[in-house]
Amino acid sequence: MQAARYGTIIDRVIPHSASRSSELVRDLVLVVCGGALVAGLAQISIPWYPVPFTGQTLGVLLVGGVLGSKKGALALALYFIVGALGAPIFTDQSAGWDVITGATGGYIIGFIVAAAAVGWLAERGADRRVMSMVGALLLGNVLIYAFGVPWLATWDPAGDGVAFGWAQAYKTGVQPFILGDLVKLAFAASLLPAGWALLQKTGVGKKNENDGPKAGLL
Repeated sequence: MQAARYGTIIDRVIPHSASRSSELVRDLVLVVCGGALVAGLAQISIPWYPVPFTGQTLGVLLVGGVLGSKKGALALALYFIVGALGAPIFTDQSAGWDVITGATGGYIIGFIVAAAAVGWLAERGADRRVMSMVGALLLGNVLIYAFGVPWLATWDPAGDGVAFGWAQAYKTGVQPFILGDLVKLAFAASLLPAGWALLQKTGVGKKNENDGPKAGLL
């Protein structure tokens, strides 16, 4: 049995247009804004233990949850392309193809897949409930690491044929970020259901049959 598909929170706030050209413009603007949001959050760095807390993955997960699978993935693909072409929008204002082929390239590729997965689940009501959103965001994080860690493990930093290795990949590419990821996950998992609860309570936005279930904890 196929799961019911609903609109995401952006569809409630900025409804679809009956005009095909207007709908195309709407989607294009949302994709660009999604990519810009990730780029902006990627520059946020807050002192944290054991590594600085950055907003990049938070942006990825939020964009997926807000825009849905297709537009979320397109927004992150745009982020990938623009950064690879030289715009300083990756973490610490880094840019260029060297970043993509370097140690963190796998994570950036994983962002696209993670946004699509979180968006797919949000379109099926996961963004209405805190606990289901926790599950969606956990999956998103796992997908980011699923692409990033093998890439990092096989990365050859010195160009001498000696790979970075799995143990080092875990030690430097996973372990230091777990605590920060949990904090970001808790924030994002609360934010979207809270947004839905506010919209449903106040009646803001265009209510339709695609609103899905009521927002809540479980």
